[in-house]
Amino acid sequence: MTLSAIGPEGQARLGRAHVLVVGAGGLGSHVLLALAGAGIGRLTIVDHDRVEITNLHRQPLYRMGDIGRPKAEAARDALALYNPEVSVTARSERLRPGNAAPLVASADIVVDAADSLAVTYILSDACRAATKPFVTASVLEQRGYAGAFCGGAPSYRAVFPDMPSTVGSCAANGVLGSAVGVIGSLEAHLALGIALGASPSPLGRLISIDLATFKLGGFRFDGTPEPAGNAIAFIEPSDVTPDDVVVELRDDAEAPEPALPQAVRLDPASVAEGFTPPAGRRVVFCCRSGIRAHRAARLLERREARPLAVIAAGP
Repeated sequence: MTLSAIGPEGQARLGRAHVLVVGAGGLGSHVLLALAGAGIGRLTIVDHDRVEITNLHRQPLYRMGDIGRPKAEAARDALALYNPEVSVTARSERLRPGNAAPLVASADIVVDAADSLAVTYILSDACRAATKPFVTASVLEQRGYAGAFCGGAPSYRAVFPDMPSTVGSCAANGVLGSAVGVIGSLEAHLALGIALGASPSPLGRLISIDLATFKLGGFRFDGTPEPAGNAIAFIEPSDVTPDDVVVELRDDAEAPEPALPQAVRLDPASVAEGFTPPAGRRVVFCCRSGIRAHRAARLLERREARPLAVIAAGP
């Protein structure tokens, strides 16, 4: 059965589409169910995490029997029962700067459901380079947003060139399962609109929702210019060269071993107060999530033009 507004041709377009979904947690569960239910032909799931009992209230793909399993594999098996006509590839790995480009190149549409700003910027950069549509979303407590970038529209960096000073998390702030469902379904709907070639296009549109006050907002960002100069790229530790100046922003308590042995430890305040590395050398900032490192790089960038990069070292 097909919707009259979509018709057999639209259903065939969905069947030919290959969507890469990064993150199979709260947002990803709802995205994957909606895409598989709509008849997307191919799905590739990337997630390095395992199912925990605390996930189950907001991640409807999983059951008690999945606890301890890799999420990508458990999601693949659940979707096979839900719609066996969808081809699903599970990749139990972390999305990194080193694997982003080939993963993006293989897909028609990229959906970011990882709830990580580092992943969002890495995927946006890869999608912009490959001219692939990029859908991303975020949800915390009862608020969230979803937007569609790249693929001919401005990138995520164009709209959000700076990372926030602090970011909440589901663990620290909590999230209502129904809010995750609303935002995840909205994210999937944007991806389906792109796959169907909807007019007006979802590309260049961000939609925000506050479910505590039942307010809907958002804006279009068509024509927003890309940031001038070179972007502050996220890189792998293996991309660091002997000539780079590596700055570890985590202290000894947070990271007894720095991301790289040649790193010097500094706190973000020291960078803001006038840290001056040797002229002409690239500076690579490291922290856990990439947020402090990106902000430190932007502070240095405002003082002097030089190559800059960021490592999100993870937990």
